[in-house]
Amino acid sequence: MVEFKYLLRVANTDLDGNKKILYALRKIKGVSVMMAHAVCELSGIDENRKTGNLSSKDAEKLTLILNEVAKSGMPEWLLNRRKNPETGKNNHLIGPDLKFAKENDVKMMKKIKSYRGLRHQWSLPVRGQRTKSNFRRNKGKGSLGVKRKG
Repeated sequence: MVEFKYLLRVANTDLDGNKKILYALRKIKGVSVMMAHAVCELSGIDENRKTGNLSSKDAEKLTLILNEVAKSGMPEWLLNRRKNPETGKNNHLIGPDLKFAKENDVKMMKKIKSYRGLRHQWSLPVRGQRTKSNFRRNKGKGSLGVKRKG
């Protein structure tokens, strides 16, 4: 029997030992429930087990699969970085790599002055939302109204 751990380190993220592994893996940035289910299937770990009951060997196996998701036979539609603009390959990013890639994509859009890049630059909604009532500046500062003399 493996000793119960309240915190388990997987892919540079601390996971809650009291949760099921399927839902604990969601704490890792870039891992959804679908991805967590696929990773559990590939690693052969029961997704309904508590995270604290996993051995260090199982944690290493999960970390290895999460870092090499694209090479481990995962379906292409489940990856979050398909047809990477720099390399043209399919990849799945997690953690700080995902944040870094997203920031670089926004910088590239601003640099080439695409429509989306300009919307990011002006801090306006990028995906076609209406702006008449939402996305107003100074929204929370209260109304000014009419000031009295005196």
